[in-house]
Amino acid sequence: MSKCEQCIIRQFNSLKHLTKEELVKISNCKTSKIIKKGEAIFEEGERLKGIFCIKDGVCKISKMSENGRNQIIGLVTKGDLLGERSLISDEASNLKAVALNDMEICFIPKEEILKDLSKNPNFTMDVLKDMAQTLKQADNVIVDMAQKTVKQRLAETLLNLHKKFGTNTENTIDIHLSREDIANIIGTATESAIRLLSELKKKKIIEFKGKDISILNSAELDKIAQGF
Repeated sequence: MSKCEQCIIRQFNSLKHLTKEELVKISNCKTSKIIKKGEAIFEEGERLKGIFCIKDGVCKISKMSENGRNQIIGLVTKGDLLGERSLISDEASNLKAVALNDMEICFIPKEEILKDLSKNPNFTMDVLKDMAQTLKQADNVIVDMAQKTVKQRLAETLLNLHKKFGTNTENTIDIHLSREDIANIIGTATESAIRLLSELKKKKIIEFKGKDISILNSAELDKIAQGF
């Protein structure tokens, strides 16, 4: 098990503001585990007993709507922290986190993080900045859902996924999402997402390689995202 003070991952999140002494304390009480693809890290309504640091892999963060559909509100990747909001508000999580691929995560108990939040202002400020950024993204999702068409949201999502994850050797977006996942990101039925993806394929804007998606014409996709 790697020690927090020697772990490169902490450079990507708020843990970079902790002192060596604070990191040693965290390292002594954290636990590391492997989460298999499809497994939940935590469920909606669960009371979290700490935060998670993503060492490797990607998970989807979702919320169940009243009509029983999962709305994916974000993808959390290597280097991110998860669960700070529930920890600080001391409320049950209103979100669910499920692994999209095999993940390696570290769990840091609540007591240790709360100690650091109360003693280290740089760490506290960075956690607050991260939470503010998450709220900003949530605001954008709300506006997009209200004002953009499903087709616009799909085009924007494909561009965002390409920007965030890049492409692999097959030149497809380097994250494997099911058609249902894509539908749950853009807030529509799976059948509608499949139909819209097929339309983009017919127009040679994207192509499929198995279930994976390759963008052939990003300029055209950007036009659709802008509503043209």
